[in-house]
Amino acid sequence: MESKTADLSSLKIDRSTKNDRPSNKAKYITWAIVLLILFVTAMILYPMIFTDTIEVNLTTAVLQSPAQSSSILTASGYVVAQRKAAIASKGTGRLVYLGVVEGDKVKKDQIIGRLEDSDIKAQLNEAKANLKFYEAGLNDVENKYNRQKELLSSGVTSQEAYEQAEAEYKRLLASIDIAKAKVEQFEVALENTLIRAPFDGTVLTKNAEVGEIVAPFGGSTTSKTAVVTIADMKSLLVEADVSESNIERIKADLDCEIVLDAYPEKSYPGYVFKIVPTADRSKATVMVKVGFKNYDERVLPEMSAKVSFLSEPLDTAKLNDEKALVIPESAIQNLDDSFVVYKIQNDEAVSVTIKTGRKFGSYIEVISGLENGDNVIDNVDEKISAGTKVKIAK
Repeated sequence: MESKTADLSSLKIDRSTKNDRPSNKAKYITWAIVLLILFVTAMILYPMIFTDTIEVNLTTAVLQSPAQSSSILTASGYVVAQRKAAIASKGTGRLVYLGVVEGDKVKKDQIIGRLEDSDIKAQLNEAKANLKFYEAGLNDVENKYNRQKELLSSGVTSQEAYEQAEAEYKRLLASIDIAKAKVEQFEVALENTLIRAPFDGTVLTKNAEVGEIVAPFGGSTTSKTAVVTIADMKSLLVEADVSESNIERIKADLDCEIVLDAYPEKSYPGYVFKIVPTADRSKATVMVKVGFKNYDERVLPEMSAKVSFLSEPLDTAKLNDEKALVIPESAIQNLDDSFVVYKIQNDEAVSVTIKTGRKFGSYIEVISGLENGDNVIDNVDEKISAGTKVKIAK
């Protein structure tokens, strides 16, 4: 009997196939790296996302006179000439002469322009010739009438001859009256070709050029009405808008300080000239007209101005003395016996150390650290510090 033996050579471990699935240890390492990256990212983004941004208001460092420390109210407005006129011609025609430009001073009744007048002069000359002709025959006709009147009274002439002489005399007188009226008519028409200044003033704008058609009411799109605009520079006032809620604080003749935006370093004394007895419903304001007590040639119509209404009489002798750079006291923070304010850079509060001086009401003089026109955060509290994220309130 033949014994059978097993072929053990076919029994072996196949190591050619590799395990493609990662080990548990590799999984743990991968998740650990992901979590670490998420943690670092969160630490970086947290201040940017979750840090509160504070809304703030800005105030401006401005030059202010000591008189403004007694200010009860400040309003903005514009310089306006109360006596102003757009000068047009009385007649219609082509402008042949314009003798002024912007800035020229004119006197009342001064001729500043003239329209073409050759046709009117011709008609005037004709009317004068007719008048002269009628007046030349007046003496003979009048003598004839008087002679017939004497002859009639003596019974030498007839009633018919007298009446004929009388009618001829009256017709001539009527013709003379008509001729005189014609002369006056054309003299007025000739005068209407002259454009005169209605009062002493200064030319503000020139609205027409030589060669253009000028008409009193702008009869067509190609004609001009006003030739120039003039203003009496002695009638300048500031028209300021005051809130309805504050108008009761304003009284007639109240002293004011006027500062033009064009010349912030200079102040002008003023007073409440008139409170206009009506309100602007769209703005909820009342117009207050503020007169200048004195001013110079730098004050021009349409300039913007700020008016400070004062609770105390204004000392004009010290009006422009010792003007100081000031900011509201509420914009200053006291840190370790030093005073700081905060500017805004890249949406962050940046501290600026300042040196303070005199106090003017609710304002503090800034001796160093700021310049005129610098903007700083107003109403500073403990929430504001260097590096605080801020945004300007709308």
